[in-house]
Amino acid sequence: MGVEICVEGLTKSFGHQVIWQDVSLTLPAGEVSVMLGPSGTGKSVFLKTLVGLLRPDRGSVTIAGQDVTKLREHELYEVRKLFGVLFQDGALFGSMHLYDNIAFPLREHTRKPESEIRRIVLEKMDMVGLIGAEEKLPGEISGGMRKRAGLARALVLDPEIILFDEPDSGLDPVRVAYLNQLIVDLNAQIDATFLIVTHDIASARQVPDNIGLLFRRELVMFGPREQLLTSDEPVVRQFLNGRMQGPIGMAEEKDAAQVEQELAQLGEREGRNAKGESGPKAATDTGMTPRLLPSPGLARPPRWEAIAKREAKPEAKAEPEDEAKPAHKTDQREAAVTDI
Repeated sequence: MGVEICVEGLTKSFGHQVIWQDVSLTLPAGEVSVMLGPSGTGKSVFLKTLVGLLRPDRGSVTIAGQDVTKLREHELYEVRKLFGVLFQDGALFGSMHLYDNIAFPLREHTRKPESEIRRIVLEKMDMVGLIGAEEKLPGEISGGMRKRAGLARALVLDPEIILFDEPDSGLDPVRVAYLNQLIVDLNAQIDATFLIVTHDIASARQVPDNIGLLFRRELVMFGPREQLLTSDEPVVRQFLNGRMQGPIGMAEEKDAAQVEQELAQLGEREGRNAKGESGPKAATDTGMTPRLLPSPGLARPPRWEAIAKREAKPEAKAEPEDEAKPAHKTDQREAAVTDI
């Protein structure tokens, strides 16, 4: 079972450069959360702060009743045993076979006999679909296989928290789809707390229970998936729909007048489309994407029933007798939990 991570008022800077400030959120135990944001907004810095590799200027990170920001190194060592980390490139030792790469944490941090280590390693390799590749070197396999080997290594100590630093980087869309399904299946099996840093919008729409967005040195939003997917917040809509119009620019900062003009033009275009008039079709703004479900044969975690009811609950409709009032916006929440 995963553990809850409570972040309060977290601020981090390097010299005079503020990375982010006053970040507060709670990563629910056993759930999958995604952290989004333009490049350079400090998402990887946030992961390193959670595990105590970087010290914040202010704020707290409470895990299992302990504030990571105040722990000494030997105390941090114990807390870090709660974590498993999948790095961007897998971070495998190039001269070791996959079996030895995955066995490394067990040999380094436990006194288990080799027979027990073999059982655990093969079990984790089976979970990520790598049985039969034990003797291969990292340079002999594909990028997707290296990611899965890195994930198997992150799992061998049975962590209660797993951090994914851009797990989809360098992978083609098909491998990303397989990796997303693997993440959902693993969470259903081990029920650990997952935090994923990614730029892949399709993954962010399908995989998590919760989504957060970092922008301009602060946490814009963090909450249940459906709240961000249906949000009217301009920066959230722009990022989730991958468009140029909005507060995010090539160099992150945009002139306020330009942003206002772009959003006004976008609103006019969407208004025309809503009336069925000609013009570019609006993107998938405020639309719910069907959730990725565990593979057949895997039991869904107990929280899924509550989440399914929450996402499938239709919004209140306008009263039929009051035609002067604008109709409430509808979405695809009825289909939010169907399989794909």
